[in-house]
Amino acid sequence: MRVLFDTNIILDVLLNRKKFVDLSAKLVGMVETNHVDGYLCATTITTLDFLISKAMNKKQAKIEIKKLLTIFRIAEVNSKVLELSVNSKFSDFEDGVQYYSGECCDMSGLVTRNTKDYKNTSLPIYTPEELWGIIAMSQNDKA
Repeated sequence: MRVLFDTNIILDVLLNRKKFVDLSAKLVGMVETNHVDGYLCATTITTLDFLISKAMNKKQAKIEIKKLLTIFRIAEVNSKVLELSVNSKFSDFEDGVQYYSGECCDMSGLVTRNTKDYKNTSLPIYTPEELWGIIAMSQNDKA
């Protein structure tokens, strides 16, 4: 299963967001153990660098980015993705870029806590709970 991870899922883990960290960390763990083929949008990396630098420091941001680059694959952002995004009905350009990056890279779905930002899309959008349920079912099917 090829899944694009929204920036907020990664921030849950890196910033230890109490309400969300456990499930988000489990999902990232599934990528680390190759149970899920995890991707990040190329723009997510720059956003994470900026936010981690502000929340922690630049040195820590670099360490975290290097870790992420060993765990996740990167879904590219090119002129097609940007054109689709700017001409879309997404109210948030960044959401559009993430979505079309995933769609153009043939993802199975996108996981986010902000599913309301991804209405009327053809790519499946999962909450962390929904994705965890799908992964758990597929693990049971293999047993």
